[in-house]
Amino acid sequence: MNAPSRSVPSPDPPRRSQRAAAAIALVALAAAALYLIIVALDRWTVMASGVLSLAVVVVAVWYVISRRGTLRIIAAAVAIAALGAFGWVMLDSGSVRVLVVGLLLAGLSVAAARFALRSDRPRSGAGPSSPARHPVLLMNPRSGGGKAARFALAERCRQAGIEPIVLQPGDDLFELAEDAVARGADVLGMAGGDGSQALVASVASRHGLPFVVVPAGTRNHFALDLGLDRDDVPGALDAYSDGFDITVDLADVNGRVFVNNVAMGAYAKIVGSADYREAKVQTVASMLPDLIGPSATPWQLVCSLPTGEQLTAGQLLLISNNPYELHHLRGGGTRARLNTGVLGAASITVANAADAEALAALEIAGRVGRFRGWPEWPATEIAVRSPEPVEIGIDGEALVLQPPLHFRSRPGALTVRLSRGAMDRRAAARPIRVTESQTLAALWRIAFGRGLEGEGR
Repeated sequence: MNAPSRSVPSPDPPRRSQRAAAAIALVALAAAALYLIIVALDRWTVMASGVLSLAVVVVAVWYVISRRGTLRIIAAAVAIAALGAFGWVMLDSGSVRVLVVGLLLAGLSVAAARFALRSDRPRSGAGPSSPARHPVLLMNPRSGGGKAARFALAERCRQAGIEPIVLQPGDDLFELAEDAVARGADVLGMAGGDGSQALVASVASRHGLPFVVVPAGTRNHFALDLGLDRDDVPGALDAYSDGFDITVDLADVNGRVFVNNVAMGAYAKIVGSADYREAKVQTVASMLPDLIGPSATPWQLVCSLPTGEQLTAGQLLLISNNPYELHHLRGGGTRARLNTGVLGAASITVANAADAEALAALEIAGRVGRFRGWPEWPATEIAVRSPEPVEIGIDGEALVLQPPLHFRSRPGALTVRLSRGAMDRRAAARPIRVTESQTLAALWRIAFGRGLEGEGR
């Protein structure tokens, strides 16, 4: 007897506006590529000079950040001269106009693709929340340069029937959150940076309470990946009155919860410096030669790959709560999903000027993941060994842990309550890369009236 077949829902047909946007994205991309190819063939000497100038800039910058004394000064002068040469070549040849036209066409393609690929389906597993009887919002008044006070969050909370708890000097945030639960809080929220979010989220998770994220920190990467508008701090409070609950993962290292990532290596060393908060640029410039230069002591961070091989990390080892989509070094990356149930791991090793040049080229192309010194892998658990205490940056906070470091994913450990506006925005928008084969295929399907398989999962 044949088993009954399971019907698979067909994808929703795209709207006319989406089909038109997909067609515009494809045409604009083709026009940009054709235009740049024609110009490159016509002005190949200019293009070669520009590429050579930028290559010299990259090599010189590598020596600036990895050397001291006279060599650093000479390298800085070379970098400035090469950058000036690049600017002169572009201006003298009229290539600035070419770059502007190319960028405008590429920008049109990306904007149209973003519109065409957007989905109006609700996030899977999301459901409207029940009203809170005793909602609480903890807030760090120093986070984000004083955002809590700037947006009058405490007063807004009182008007909305939410108990505000303002962190004072000497207070223990964990104890304040636990005390709020003991007094009957049935929804916990945090207005602050990612480190504070992780701490209060761990309390909410332990007691099975919904958690509200208010992006009142500096970078707010967790809020970004949840789909919150980081510029609308008061708008996040709508989650208390008109909220939807979703389930996301947490992760921990040696029992300490994090929502974003843990960085080890040069970054953690710099962030852990006593001078970093007051003088970031000077501290980085002073420390980098000892961390990545020719006399740098090799990092002794060893972890196991899923294949069983042992990896010795380079200048950076990053363990994240769900894998990042790391296409560019600038701005880090985003996580398309926060409920995969796995950790993301990546290491980077830049050994010399040639590596720096290759990495810079891939960065410009948005393909840093293809750098040979950049292995990435997923895992549910990761152990990191070291012969000495390990300095880490955990959600941007400096900490020292005794090895071995045990990382593990906590699938579905946290219920996050989002406002209706955040639900409509969906998760952090993936950067649209119109040159990727998957994106091109999706745009082609939409342009010809076929929907996207797998939406809404």
